[in-house]
Amino acid sequence: MNRPAPLPPREPDAKSAGRSPADPGAAAKAAGAIRVMIVDDSLTVRTVFKRMVESDPALVIAGTASSAERAIAQLAETPADVVLLDLEMPGIGGLGALPAILATPGRPQVLVVSSLTVDGAEHTLSALQMGAADTLLKPRPGGFTEDYRAALLGKIRALGSRAVAALVQSETPAAPEGAPVAAPSFVRPAPLRRIRRPEVIAIGASTGGIHALGLMLRRLAPDFDVPLVITQHLPANFMPVFARQIEAACGRPAEIAAEGLMLTPGRIVIAPGHGHIVIRRKSTGGLITRISTEPQPSGCLPSVDPMLASLAEACEGRALGVILSGMGRDGLLGAQALVDAGGTIYAQDADSSAVWGMPGAVSRAGLASLIAAPERIGDAVMTQVSAPAPAPARTPANVLK
Repeated sequence: MNRPAPLPPREPDAKSAGRSPADPGAAAKAAGAIRVMIVDDSLTVRTVFKRMVESDPALVIAGTASSAERAIAQLAETPADVVLLDLEMPGIGGLGALPAILATPGRPQVLVVSSLTVDGAEHTLSALQMGAADTLLKPRPGGFTEDYRAALLGKIRALGSRAVAALVQSETPAAPEGAPVAAPSFVRPAPLRRIRRPEVIAIGASTGGIHALGLMLRRLAPDFDVPLVITQHLPANFMPVFARQIEAACGRPAEIAAEGLMLTPGRIVIAPGHGHIVIRRKSTGGLITRISTEPQPSGCLPSVDPMLASLAEACEGRALGVILSGMGRDGLLGAQALVDAGGTIYAQDADSSAVWGMPGAVSRAGLASLIAAPERIGDAVMTQVSAPAPAPARTPANVLK
């Protein structure tokens, strides 16, 4: 039996998750389950998502809500680890409610699940820049397939694993394949070598990386004059909006990479959604971008690996790579090549990462000279570019005619 609901009223289906009013998911949380809140104005969508979430024994429904206002009220009383958030709803909507949702007691990770993720890239990227961790398209009727269920549950498990790892310190069940875990206490930064001023700063990021990237770039001083190359896992139609957001974040020009684009001081170049950035050196000594679609071991397009590996050759290691929050291991192979050539890798730490997959991989491999929050990485980058300028590279094999 349900007791009278507080204002604003809970949804009828929020009570159907098998929770007692006095114990809303606490037992499941203590056992290591990931608590999920579903926020969507469509009852059909809430019902479908609820069934998908409940099909995974590692997840538990913390509640559902038909509006952002109701979600905020419920999350204040019943915390969640992951919130599935629609952006286009009556009232303040998902985007307007995002800061309040992120500030609720559970400090949840937010997965934007909205039709606007394709048609409204600007709204979605604004949500990601504000702190939403990831995005997934809400399919049209008939599109809730088994493949979609697998993708949704995989994202939820990845985003929620950090909260569970922080609570369950011992006897933790094995994580699902590919799911990130918190940084083990024995991970230590690689010895920090004093190197010459890098010719290029290269940043790789994925899930949670847009927010981290904004925090990092805001630490760069106006006199920052090193070319900056970014590979962020995003669909191609998001890239123009992403470039504009990067410009606004750091007050300097940002553009999408193209074949033969010259890297110039302070210029920001972003990998296109349909290909990888590869850096080559011209016979005149300048650096240019090439676009590659060659499949990579990570399976990502664009991938961080070819960007870093090409810098190892073109700059003879005089480059600094930064790996920010993201699922998977993309960037590990390229980071190894860059470090082997004498370059440097910085990685985001587990506490500040939405998902400590990509930065965790390079950290565990002993490749990261600095493991820190994005703001501290930004400060360290500024220190690094203050080092003496490098001598021109002269390796014939790296030169383009």
